[in-house]
Amino acid sequence: MKILFAGSEALPFASTGGLGDVLGSLPSAIAHAFPYADVRVVLPLYSSISHEYRSEMTLITETQVRLSWRVQYCGIYSLLRDGVTYYFIDNEYYFKRPTLYGNYDDGERFAFFSRAVLELMDRTGFFPDILHANDWQTAASVIYLKSIYSADARYRPVRAVYTIHNIEYQGIYGMDILGDVFGLGPNMRGVIEYDGNINLTKGAIVCADAVTTVSPQYARELQTEYYSHGLYHILRLYREKLFGIINGIDTTYYNPETDPALPKNYSANDPSGKAVCKEHIQRLTGLAVCPNTPLVAMISRLAEHKGFDLVTCVIEEFLKDDVQFILLGTGDKALEDYFSSLAARYPGKVAVLLQFNKELSKQIYAGADIFLMPSKSEPCGLSQMIASRYGAIPVVRETGGLYDTIKPYNPENDSGNGFTFANYNAHDMLYVLRQATALYRDKDKFTKLMLRAMKCDFSWDSSAKQYMELYKNLPQ
Repeated sequence: MKILFAGSEALPFASTGGLGDVLGSLPSAIAHAFPYADVRVVLPLYSSISHEYRSEMTLITETQVRLSWRVQYCGIYSLLRDGVTYYFIDNEYYFKRPTLYGNYDDGERFAFFSRAVLELMDRTGFFPDILHANDWQTAASVIYLKSIYSADARYRPVRAVYTIHNIEYQGIYGMDILGDVFGLGPNMRGVIEYDGNINLTKGAIVCADAVTTVSPQYARELQTEYYSHGLYHILRLYREKLFGIINGIDTTYYNPETDPALPKNYSANDPSGKAVCKEHIQRLTGLAVCPNTPLVAMISRLAEHKGFDLVTCVIEEFLKDDVQFILLGTGDKALEDYFSSLAARYPGKVAVLLQFNKELSKQIYAGADIFLMPSKSEPCGLSQMIASRYGAIPVVRETGGLYDTIKPYNPENDSGNGFTFANYNAHDMLYVLRQATALYRDKDKFTKLMLRAMKCDFSWDSSAKQYMELYKNLPQ
């Protein structure tokens, strides 16, 4: 089977978040699990991609891509990494920018990229069985495949899968640029129009042979008005081809047994090094070195939908207990100011680090006893899985992938791998936080829960198998 992933980012080349994590892991997981599969990925050649990777690239061909009345240069480079062939679409006018997104002409940039994905097939002779597009930036590739390129017999057998990583970003533009920028005729208006605008995600949902999202619960939530950001009518209409497949994490990169960022490695078979990691992070961040005080951590972008309004509501009530709190992240200025003030008012008890730092984040996962993730919405979430891997017990709200991956601790039969609450309510969150800290004081029970969480299989293996099963079952 031949599979071509199209996406706007992938680790280690360029990434801003979860999409980059997925496209940096899922293709290689499929390639390893199914050696007969020919797995390839196509990305823009951003100027931010380092020389280290550019030096490994080979120029395959140079061509031109037509986008409405424009005819633009397109270089195609490739490199082989971890069993996957990566293609890079070169056009400095579109991709020599200081940021991946947020430009005034993002619609045109990614329309060009989506056309280039289809032209790549012709120029390389690689016509995949599956084109797997991701998020709005490559939604147009699905639309083009099923419209403009369907006249070419070589493209007609290609099945299209479209994955929604975050429904909040849909690729919405005014209908006046349907022809001028996207190069689509009036006959496509009914496919691509939603609420009076171009909506690339809506068009891809209509055109794709299958639509996936990043957890089963999120697939259900997307069919409700509250979570869908306006698209629930379309997602309900096409629910028969909507599937939720949970993301995984890179269990080699996130491995406390071998992680070079940690002061002492440990595992579920020998967790003794975790105490060293806790003392290390307490000393590093100015927290009091208290081995028997539960340390609660948050590692997150500081944004309202991450549940910070719940945290700010009850954190000072929680801090009356014998607990410590550490936060790593950046974001909303008002939240940054609030937590900076909190740390100043609770020295030795609260540590706030307003930065993005991968190495430090892993040291915090390793040093924390409890990990708080009270999101209002969370399509999949990776932090709760990483925290489990490092033995920090997750406390999460039951939404999206948090619901699918974290099951509540049940003292009656000693089951579950964390603590959960359903209502988006600050005191419900505080209640389960206190349940977690109370269990922490029962060392035997807490250690059993911690080891069970560390042994949870959050690898990409299961996801890779589910995707391959989906590909195989698509109608021909």
